[in-house]
Amino acid sequence: MSKFNTTIKKAPITNLAGGKAYSQSKELELLSILLTSFVDDSFYRSSSDTLDRLRSLINDVDPLFAAKSAIFARDKFGMRSISHVMASELASKISGQDWAKDFYDKIIVRLDDMTEIVSYYLNNNTDKTKPKFPNSMKKGFASAFDRYTGYHIAKYKGDGKEVKLVDIVNLVHPIPNEGNSEALSALIKGTLKNTDTWESKLSQAGQSVESDVDQLKSNVWRDLLESKKIGYFAALRNIKNILNQAPDQIDNLCNILTNEDMIKSSRVLPFRFNTAFGEIQKLGSSKEVRKILVAIDNALGISTNNVPKLEGDTLVVIDVSGSMAGRPAEISSIFGSILAKSNNCDVMTFDRDARYVNYNPNDSIMTIKNSFRFNGGGTNFHSIFQKANRKYDSIVILSDCQGWIGKHNPTAAFNEYKKNYDCDPYVYSWDMKGYGSLQFPEKKVFCIAGFSEKVFDLMSSLKEDRQTMVNKIKLTQI
Repeated sequence: MSKFNTTIKKAPITNLAGGKAYSQSKELELLSILLTSFVDDSFYRSSSDTLDRLRSLINDVDPLFAAKSAIFARDKFGMRSISHVMASELASKISGQDWAKDFYDKIIVRLDDMTEIVSYYLNNNTDKTKPKFPNSMKKGFASAFDRYTGYHIAKYKGDGKEVKLVDIVNLVHPIPNEGNSEALSALIKGTLKNTDTWESKLSQAGQSVESDVDQLKSNVWRDLLESKKIGYFAALRNIKNILNQAPDQIDNLCNILTNEDMIKSSRVLPFRFNTAFGEIQKLGSSKEVRKILVAIDNALGISTNNVPKLEGDTLVVIDVSGSMAGRPAEISSIFGSILAKSNNCDVMTFDRDARYVNYNPNDSIMTIKNSFRFNGGGTNFHSIFQKANRKYDSIVILSDCQGWIGKHNPTAAFNEYKKNYDCDPYVYSWDMKGYGSLQFPEKKVFCIAGFSEKVFDLMSSLKEDRQTMVNKIKLTQI
């Protein structure tokens, strides 16, 4: 998530869909990729092409800005894999910088971030047999160990992985402290047991020689849920297991799912709630299932309670064209419904044509989301302003920004709309894919990107500082 708006080049370009568009600044494009990429294939670009573009952008921007952007994407927006790529690709660019060690310390949010970064580095190093790890990486990782206890070391030791945590320890030689010295010693000796995590406790119950294994698992879930020793994301992922193995713990589960402190500290991205909601819906109708569905919907609302109140009348527009299929559709419909419910906005969807959507603002976010139909088709930004039939103070467009229908970008249609309704709305162009192009060059158009609820915090300050995102990153200390 995030807002960024730096200088837009006025010269038109051809976007990936073959339509007329405007290029983003290098900083904005880099941020868009960092905040939207899960390093997977998308409609207009393969994962390898995305990584090639990322490497190119790293060469074009200030290495310090790139490093700060990676930390921002990992720590504030919960983006894991793409931040691992950045940390590895930056190695040769920041070698020798006095802040490089601190970068490799701060990019680590979980211990397995280290193993992922090193694994990527090994597999993409020109000399895979004798890769040379930068001293800054080794020192930064060693320093990061200070934040983790024996519990974390056992949880993320990574048995069976290509790169295990013990490999990192042998590489960076962290200095043990009171909270992890015993675990580090056992890890090196190969005697460290993972006995205190929810995974290990359930595994032990499953391997029990006692006859009532189901009861043992139920007892484990009861202990985890009553004591809140289970992490938030783990609870969200294990709803089905808890339903099957400990149905008497549904109330405790729902209390965790709607615990505001746990939600806020979890870094769970909002679309994960939608994924969980859809899976639980498949279980049919029962009192327990309905109770959980309500809890998930409430949890989504709690996770996004920072939605700004946009002044005046607002139109939310969701791109339902073919290139939005999959995760972009899921995420845009979630954020579109959140905005609609919180601001009582008009809502429109568009592909080749645009149409208004009727919805009940008193419905749940999930119900409103299901009002949007992703049927595929072309991408015609002109149709938004040709269909709009009233004055708006703000227009929020959630799209991959790959408009191609029409000979020109939608500026003429936008200007005609403004003239017809005597208005000059702010436009928030929410980029769903980070393809590197924009449809609008106007000064009152803000480009935002990302899948975290934190994008709403940035939206609130865009009118005062058009470069909120870029400036926030530049002011970050490493």
